[in-house]
Amino acid sequence: MSERDDIFDELIGADTDDTDEFEDEPEEDDDAETLALRTVVLRKREMIALLGLKHTTRGSMIVHVDPRQTLPVAKTYEDMDEAAHWFRRSLATSLDNGWRIVYDGAPLVG
Repeated sequence: MSERDDIFDELIGADTDDTDEFEDEPEEDDDAETLALRTVVLRKREMIALLGLKHTTRGSMIVHVDPRQTLPVAKTYEDMDEAAHWFRRSLATSLDNGWRIVYDGAPLVG
């Protein structure tokens, strides 16, 4: 390898000499098994929001995507019943605030 290539690799943080460094490492499969998914798409005027609930073997998560917020919000729960309670409460609050359900069910693919 030339000195010019070494300088370029250093600038971009690449090291092309050690290409087989990660080839033989087994991938860890510690993903939680998904038990249930629910997605609710909401509409208010020209805005669309998303409320999602995911139950896994490790716990549950509620995700809320609001067009008025810069980032989605996710909250995890160890208890599935508690997550379901807060999901229903969040959905009811949204409906009380003028949001209407466009879709409620399993996530669509495609």
